[in-house]
Amino acid sequence: MKNQGISQNIDWISIIIFAVLVIMGWLNIYSSSLSSIGDDVSIFDFTQIYGKQMLFILFTIPLIFIVLFVEAKFYEKFSIVIFAISILSLIGLFAFGKTIAGQRCWYAIGSFTLQPSEFAKAATSLALAKYLSDVQINLKEVNRQIQVLIILFLPVMLILPQPDPGSALIYSVFFIVLFREGMPGWYLLTGFIAILLFVLTLATNNPFIVIGIAVVVLTINYFRSRLVDRNIIASAILLVMVSAFSFSVSYVFDNVFKQHHRDRFNILLGKEVDMKGVGYNTNQSEIAIGSGGLFGKGYLEGTQTKGGFVPEQHTDYIFTTVGEEWGFLGCVIVIGLFVGLILRIVYLAERQKTKFSRVYGYCVAGILFIHFFVNIAMVVGIFPTIGVPLPFFSYGGSGLWGFTILLFIFLKMDANKVNEW
Repeated sequence: MKNQGISQNIDWISIIIFAVLVIMGWLNIYSSSLSSIGDDVSIFDFTQIYGKQMLFILFTIPLIFIVLFVEAKFYEKFSIVIFAISILSLIGLFAFGKTIAGQRCWYAIGSFTLQPSEFAKAATSLALAKYLSDVQINLKEVNRQIQVLIILFLPVMLILPQPDPGSALIYSVFFIVLFREGMPGWYLLTGFIAILLFVLTLATNNPFIVIGIAVVVLTINYFRSRLVDRNIIASAILLVMVSAFSFSVSYVFDNVFKQHHRDRFNILLGKEVDMKGVGYNTNQSEIAIGSGGLFGKGYLEGTQTKGGFVPEQHTDYIFTTVGEEWGFLGCVIVIGLFVGLILRIVYLAERQKTKFSRVYGYCVAGILFIHFFVNIAMVVGIFPTIGVPLPFFSYGGSGLWGFTILLFIFLKMDANKVNEW
């Protein structure tokens, strides 16, 4: 294997930011854990949450060396095999998976659990990069669009029934990567319009109001267009599609979504105020963050954190500990680190010499961005609670290892670019 000079060629800026985020994550997990076990504890108690996370971090070190010392071409050559193994691991959950909190997302090995969907993100990124790096690929061709959508929808269709809508949502970011690589922009526009119609339908609770708005917009566009004959046909088709979509949203919301999903959306839209029920987490999260002020209450001094008012604070709501104990300035630092890492990856992706490495780099940046954005939006109450962890921060071995593998495969590719011609 050609690994000479890896320490000189690897991007140490990304590694330093990664290390700082992991350390800060553990510090906040430790703080949030004290609410349930008291202050008189050893930081090396591996039966506690913070102790387990410490072990996860320690096991991350050899994992990084393994990823870096594997030949960079291995990831491209065996990307489809890695993707196939990932798909099989997701399928296997239906027969051998362990159900926790109503979700069949984990394999259990004794007391240890492993969540394959966390590793599927890297596998899908590799498969997508391999497919798009083919010189014959033109994303303006319909058959190529169908093929690439199959790659993305395979893991999504296996993750949704677990049910794990949060992990499934992450795959929407790949459309930005596809747009960067030449897929027609109307895909993104269609997605944006679909989200807008979805929110309008739920907010008004009446599909006919949404259809009425669509009629007004299409009528204005009709009279402004010079291609009247062609435009009236297109307008009629669009109106039918909008009507069908709006009615389907109402049906799915009322008959397919579970009650806690409906409650979360209703609270987000201001329809219900349930501070003791399903809205408790978000309400307590906002209180904790708001109470931190500019400089925070001090490390290990957060009253909301120590009082255990925010459930699952060490996982999806870990950012509330930052807000309460580290204050606004602490939040700015954490957000700045994430933004810095994501922008750094984009910069590195743009200077890659192969399309495979560039596409994979954009996948890494996109996945980290949507996790970071959705998690913080969820914590501050502008997005419904759907179980999206904060990368390198939230408790969990599968998440930490999955994000680490995702990032360091790209750093290995970037370090190897001096050998690419």
